[in-house]
Amino acid sequence: MRKIFLFMMVSLDGFFEGPNGDISWHNVDDEFNEFAVQQLSEVDTLLFGRKTYQGMASYWPTEAARKDDPVVAGLMNSIPKIVVSKTLEAVDWENARLVKENVTEEISKLKKQPGKDIAIFGSANLTVALTGAGLVDEYRVMVNPVALGDGKSLFSGLSHKLILKLLKTKSFKSGNVLLYYEPAGK
Repeated sequence: MRKIFLFMMVSLDGFFEGPNGDISWHNVDDEFNEFAVQQLSEVDTLLFGRKTYQGMASYWPTEAARKDDPVVAGLMNSIPKIVVSKTLEAVDWENARLVKENVTEEISKLKKQPGKDIAIFGSANLTVALTGAGLVDEYRVMVNPVALGDGKSLFSGLSHKLILKLLKTKSFKSGNVLLYYEPAGK
């Protein structure tokens, strides 16, 4: 069975976005981009909620993205994407498909299909919903060396305590630390 993992960047004080959706504090450099390419090579499906989809789709298909980061842009554009939204009527990013209903059933079926891992990038609300359904197998949380003081918490809205087991860590020269967790008892 395929694995679903979350990748999310958070501040030291646990926010995935600052006030007004600010993510300008994301600490990215060449080493991060190498990691991003490696991580994208592990997956053949991306899962997005509406807000993350709209942000990603507004950047990665652009000429600027292709010029600034051609390898990541090529991967982001070519990998199939599932967009979960009750409000969107259509998605138009290359290789994107909209799921409006029966989300847990659709994602459960997807996990049972052969293939590489499935990644959730961003999409905190989707992550909380899939966590509640027991569908997230791994949490990759990259802590950035910045405290925001305010913002949105990664697991806001979680209906139960989530106990995790640390699998490994990876430190970056930039000060980012990537924490790999799985739900305890897996």
